[in-house]
Formats: sequence, structure tokens, C-alpha cells
Amino acid sequence: MALVTASVLKTYLPEIQGTALDTELNSLLTRIESEIGRFLGFPIPDVGQSPTLDAVAYTFYLDGPSTWNSRVLQLPIFPVSAITNIYVDSNRDYGASTIIASSEYDLDIQKGLCILKETSSKTWEKGYRYIKVMCSGGWSSSPADLEHAICILASIAQRSKSNAGKKSISQRGSTITLSPRTIPDEVKEIIYPLRSNSLYL
Repeated sequence: MALVTASVLKTYLPEIQGTALDTELNSLLTRIESEIGRFLGFPIPDVGQSPTLDAVAYTFYLDGPSTWNSRVLQLPIFPVSAITNIYVDSNRDYGASTIIASSEYDLDIQKGLCILKETSSKTWEKGYRYIKVMCSGGWSSSPADLEHAICILASIAQRSKSNAGKKSISQRGSTITLSPRTIPDEVKEIIYPLRSNSLYL
């Protein structure tokens, strides 16, 4: 389910009235949010085949803590609303005995960080897929700036459907060059600060 609804998108498309196109617009929003999720570096969630901005379940296999602090585990997505379990296991069996209790670390939701408490004797071990993290990541409701970016991109896509795949069109004896079908700079400027840490790991 998309973060933004058809009714919100229609405020950017005043030429569309009524609810006849709501199903089509909701489908478009799902695809647009997937496109933005891919640009932000969101991975494929546990259930589904495309990136999504919604808060859903993820399973990550990590090779160790951050390079700048061995007590900090950087998750490849943010925000992270909840941690189900974190396993640290050099054998990669991930049994119950390898779970790090939630009382051993703090979760920085907005930055996607799991920070071992100073009182904890646990460590984030380093090795190929030594750490398994099961968590919920993404947004349960859309921040205002992200909603704005989604609506800008979706409204552009809706209005340009008839020209999909074309580089130019002829109109009244003139040739008009169309803008490239890429995420425009005005949208990138809004969403760039939201890019996932997976793009830099």
C-alpha cells in the first residue's frame, strides 16, 4: 500500500475530478514510490518484489560493526522503527542462544543505528554474514517533504503517459523536445537527504 493516497495526489492534478481514476492513480503511486525507494537505496523487503517506502519487515546479513566505532552497528536502511532480533554467530546458524538481548543496545530510529550500551559486555563481531538483523524499516506515515516529492513525480508521470517513450512530439507544425524521463532535480533535492546508508556501505 502506498504512503500517499489518490485523494492527496489529486490536489496536484486539479484537472482530475471525482473518483473514477482512483484505482489507476493508486497503482501509479505504488510504482512511483517504488522508483523513489530504489533511488533512496531501499532493498527488497522480506515480502515483495520491489522496494517500498512503507514500514515493512527486513532481514539483513551484515559483516560487522561500523568502521568508525566497533560498538555501533549501522543498518543499511533508515528509519528503523523496531528490531525483532539481532543474532551474532560466526557459525551462521543464528540460533536462539546467539540473540543479543534488546537491553544490551539502544536503537537510533532515524539513523538506523544499534549502539551497544556502555554497560554491555557484548560485541558486534566481524566476519562474513556474522550478524543477522530482523527489523521493521520505512515509514508508517509519509513525512510532508517526502509526500510532496512523491506527488510531484506522480503528477508528472500521470500527465506524460501519452508521450511515454517519445523524445519529441509534433504540434502545430513545430517539433517540441520532451524532457528526459528521469527523476527531476526538484524531487532529488527533497529526497536526497533520505538516501539509505546501503548506498555508502
